[in-house]
Amino acid sequence: MDNVYHVPVMLRECMDALAIKPNGIYVDVTFGGGGHSREILKHLGPEGRLFAFDQDPDALNNVIDDSRFTLIHQNFRFLKNNLRLNGVKQVDGILADLGVSSHQFDAADRGFSIRFDADLDMRMDQISDVDARTVLATYAEEDLHRIFGMYGEIINAKTLAKTIVTARLTSPINTVSELKDAIKKLVPRGKEHKYHAQVFQALRIEVNRELEALQEFLLQTVDVLKPEGRLVVMSYHSLEDRLVKNFMAKGKFRGDVEKDFFGNEIKPFLVISRKAITANENELVENNRSRSAKLRIAEKLDIA
Repeated sequence: MDNVYHVPVMLRECMDALAIKPNGIYVDVTFGGGGHSREILKHLGPEGRLFAFDQDPDALNNVIDDSRFTLIHQNFRFLKNNLRLNGVKQVDGILADLGVSSHQFDAADRGFSIRFDADLDMRMDQISDVDARTVLATYAEEDLHRIFGMYGEIINAKTLAKTIVTARLTSPINTVSELKDAIKKLVPRGKEHKYHAQVFQALRIEVNRELEALQEFLLQTVDVLKPEGRLVVMSYHSLEDRLVKNFMAKGKFRGDVEKDFFGNEIKPFLVISRKAITANENELVENNRSRSAKLRIAEKLDIA
């Protein structure tokens, strides 16, 4: 079915970045509402192929009826194995639009949004044993401090963790409204939306192990992409963007670029976008989700 709620971010910029070959093989590892995938198919010829990944069962409702298209119901951290199961070893381009889809934010019962009162779920796959309620109910104070500080970049993360641990002694924190009520004394006046968004971001990243999955995915792209194949990644917060930027520049997530005996840099990619590409003014007006998006592009080097 056609998805009426999903507005793909920086659609034209993504297509330009992929430099699509009509008969090439491409992967959209964050299918969601299918907006980017539909546009990729428009650029492909009859021999072209598109594989898409999404772990969210809701994404299955948006499957595209096209013989060139295959939707794989898996997390993109399993990219390489699933492509091989489909008879594909290397591809011409990979697109990743990270973060939460518009649908996940707008579906009140998923617990991703601060706009609705719902159970604190936040699982993208709907099958994991760990949801946001479990994190808030069972994590030690020091672990909550870590995720709020690291993933949410919250200034008073230590106090926030202590407040939650104290609050849960008397009453469980199972819903969005219960969480807001438990932490209301810590929220800076006039910055309620931003603070709540940071708290939710931290919980979501922890529940879905998003940074671990991103690193596993990026490492696999080195083998999966053909020489001159394009890696195109959009991220929405600094933690993701830093990992993507470092990996594209160095082939690793921290430390310096490795060098051979002669001092030549050993790295798998040529960075095409020296600076992150951001949405233009028109898109910022039309699509609020594009406000924090950063697009980076790299091309696989022939290192054989």
